[in-house]
Amino acid sequence: MEGLIGLVSTLHKSCTKLGDFGSDPLPSLWDSLPSIVAIGGQSSGKSSVLESIVGRDFLPRGSGIVTRRPLLLQLHNIDSGEEEYAEFLHLPKQRFTDYSMVRKEIQDETDKITSNSRQISSVPIQLSIHSPNVVNLAMIDLPGLTKVAVEGQPETIAQDIEKLVRSYVEKPNCIILAITPANQDIATSDAIRLAREVDPAAERTFGVLTKLDLMDKGTNALEVLEGKSFRLQRPWVGTVNRSQADINTNVDMLAARKREREFFATSPDYAHIASKMGSEYLAKLLSRDLENVIKARIPGIASLIKKGIDEAESEVDQLGRPVAVDAGAQLYTILELCRAFDQTFAEHLEGGRSGGDRIYEVFGTMLPKAVKKIPFERHLCLQNVKKVVSQADGYQPHLIAPEEGYRRLIEGALNCFKDPALASVETVHRILIELVRKAIVGTQELRRFPTLQYEIASAANAALMRFREESKKTTLRLVEMESSYITPDFFRKLSATNVVPYTEAYYLKISSNVASYVNMVSESLKNSIPKAVVYCQVRQAKQSLLNQFYLQLGKKEGKQLARLLDEDFELMERREKCLKRLELYRAARDDIDSVSWTE
Repeated sequence: MEGLIGLVSTLHKSCTKLGDFGSDPLPSLWDSLPSIVAIGGQSSGKSSVLESIVGRDFLPRGSGIVTRRPLLLQLHNIDSGEEEYAEFLHLPKQRFTDYSMVRKEIQDETDKITSNSRQISSVPIQLSIHSPNVVNLAMIDLPGLTKVAVEGQPETIAQDIEKLVRSYVEKPNCIILAITPANQDIATSDAIRLAREVDPAAERTFGVLTKLDLMDKGTNALEVLEGKSFRLQRPWVGTVNRSQADINTNVDMLAARKREREFFATSPDYAHIASKMGSEYLAKLLSRDLENVIKARIPGIASLIKKGIDEAESEVDQLGRPVAVDAGAQLYTILELCRAFDQTFAEHLEGGRSGGDRIYEVFGTMLPKAVKKIPFERHLCLQNVKKVVSQADGYQPHLIAPEEGYRRLIEGALNCFKDPALASVETVHRILIELVRKAIVGTQELRRFPTLQYEIASAANAALMRFREESKKTTLRLVEMESSYITPDFFRKLSATNVVPYTEAYYLKISSNVASYVNMVSESLKNSIPKAVVYCQVRQAKQSLLNQFYLQLGKKEGKQLARLLDEDFELMERREKCLKRLELYRAARDDIDSVSWTE
């Protein structure tokens, strides 16, 4: 049984720690953990019942609300002769053997959270007690229910306490320990009222009647204890608490247990049910019931823990593993990150991601439109043709065809292609710059390294500038090549003209001939300019965008490499929390795997 109860105790601790690191499945995991929650009104004897189960006087006492924070109590049975001790989750490895110091620590820890006020807090205190005088059990003690506020308490204290208690007892895996004094009318019990509201079928409620020895003479609680006046699916158990005089004189708890046994065994009213009465029987009953509930809930708990592990592992993969300190490993990490960026950038270019289509738009739409807008009609108007031809002839008029005039007209027309060609280069450059930015942002592995992001972006942009300059030279050369050499066939056709020289028809024919040639060359340039741009910019960007950066990396020393892998602080914090969550989930999984369900 220690394995099962201990498992829940461990999982409760894990849930508390998980709350510090954030986790989506945490609320479901917490809700799925079976727990026994003790509820009762003030002065119902709730603290005495818990102390009797533990066999130690360890809870704070006083007037008003003494329990002001949930107390998650885990009891572990140890062999007789072993050292008995208590341990708090917030003070790991610090063992308490003096239970008056346990009481003081509970009080001090409560005051720390509530600032010495009389208010309550939902932040739990976790306490483990290892003793040969306890059964394996996990319980939660909550502030006592009250109806009115006393001096120093907020006016809403009654509502605040009930809201806190409800947050525990409403959970379907909560076993309710409803504690009511026997000298109080059961119909007015706050514990029973609340248990009825959250567990109307009374399937998960244990009833505890305290202070049976204080009932008026001639009366008894058999109607309740035998389930006749208020029926529960689980049994009622009666207890006899230590009196205030016993507490004041520090009557030993084990002696108090013995006196409780004697009370039931010798009572004419309760002797026939004495074996099922008392705090010792209550503890065994609760332990056995809790074990059965745990067995039934284990598959669901294991499923939630698996979900937590899967989600934590996925988040760690997204955030990246911790950076190595070895220079060689750091260089390898940087190269891997660069390759990941290269891959993302290539996907943008080749269509796996958005961006590459915009380059096609430059060549398929923007360049043809720009060429169409070139003002050839002004350059080849009658007046300009006549002027260019006359200037080309000089003092010696041409004899057959104005060859030099044709050359000048064609060269002037083709020079108009330079602006669209350079505009194509610049537009593609801007697109590639934007794709570098998108690839930086889109490379998941790079997000944690802002310095490396900046260096890669700087190196990539510098490379794109070099590619742009080479592309400019190449596209301008293409235009100049077309204007520097006019095919012989063009001039052969000109010699066959029979138009009278120097007439208007003559100059219009020259304009028409030049336009025909320029249109032919235009079709050629609309194909060759995109080829040049793609070869010089796009192809180079895809193949050698970070080549210079790689050369520089080879020259960097350890500290310089480490600087490139400086991580974003918030991301480091997230990963650290995620790794701790993952560690806790895995430990919880191992705890489940290690427990034998056949015990």
